[in-house]
Amino acid sequence: MPKLKPTHISPTPEEDDEINRGIARDPDAPELDDEWFARTRPAIEVHPELVEYSLRRRGKQKAPTKERVTLRLDADIAAHLRSSGPGWQTRLNETLRRIVFGS
Repeated sequence: MPKLKPTHISPTPEEDDEINRGIARDPDAPELDDEWFARTRPAIEVHPELVEYSLRRRGKQKAPTKERVTLRLDADIAAHLRSSGPGWQTRLNETLRRIVFGS
């Protein structure tokens, strides 16, 4: 079992029971049993065009639009930027663009 994040809060047994009762009442969330899995087929058999599309690779950029740089930041600044989640580098780039170019 993977290690849980420090902020993880597990439901109480009572909450878990209520969640399971809600799932059981939901007609759009049936229990997936062995019979259901026996009827399944690989996606490539059902929708080969979608599988092919999802496996395609993007081509190379015609011209690079960004430059890789190494930037040394104070640890607290770097931690604050990273704490905003995925995409923090893009947000930092946008902030620098506004400061430098005023747009």
